[in-house]
Amino acid sequence: MIHLDHLEKSYPRSGGREYVLRNISLEIRAGEFVSIMGPSGAGKSTLLHILGMHDAEWQGTYHFLDHDIRTMPTAARLSLQRTHIGFVFQQYHLLDDLTVAENLDLPLSYRDMKKGERQARVADTLDRFGIVGKKDLFPSQLSGGQQQLVGVARALIADPSVILADEPTGNLHTDQGREIMELFTRLHAQGVTIVQVTHSETNAAYGTRVVRLRDGRVDTA
Repeated sequence: MIHLDHLEKSYPRSGGREYVLRNISLEIRAGEFVSIMGPSGAGKSTLLHILGMHDAEWQGTYHFLDHDIRTMPTAARLSLQRTHIGFVFQQYHLLDDLTVAENLDLPLSYRDMKKGERQARVADTLDRFGIVGKKDLFPSQLSGGQQQLVGVARALIADPSVILADEPTGNLHTDQGREIMELFTRLHAQGVTIVQVTHSETNAAYGTRVVRLRDGRVDTA
């Protein structure tokens, strides 16, 4: 499903280049639940954003579902991303001028779905995450934990084949965090591919494989 070969990310600096990722070769098979771990500054979130096609400034090769991401036209790459990937951001990235319900509807608006079907999906998702009472509120009216729950709900509402999660439980209390990880486990059992960045050994243990990064490289020690 995902194949990286000698992927690198760097920035120019005086006297050379500063590498954030260096010589990353990695394969993630369909249906895997992979946890990416490593110290701060190891390049974990950068790698996740490249996998999510939010960052196109890198070197090497990246194939997703047999598509060469580097050579794809921007519109085709965006369509591939919207169709297959749900992203749980560490900093939520909810749209401030949209209500909770409108934020949830946004990923569905990119699909060929009738308005009634979208409304039903939003209602079901609000109920599933226990946030029906928040549907007409704006992100600024929510706590950090509530915004994180909405972010997770938005990532899952369109039934993506891949979930990319950057510290998905970082702003949730213990019970909420466990519920999200158990939800990921159920989705994984249904064949959804999950890649999470986490500092938590407890969260990492929900996965089927751990990939560790250190100084921008895959740590094979």
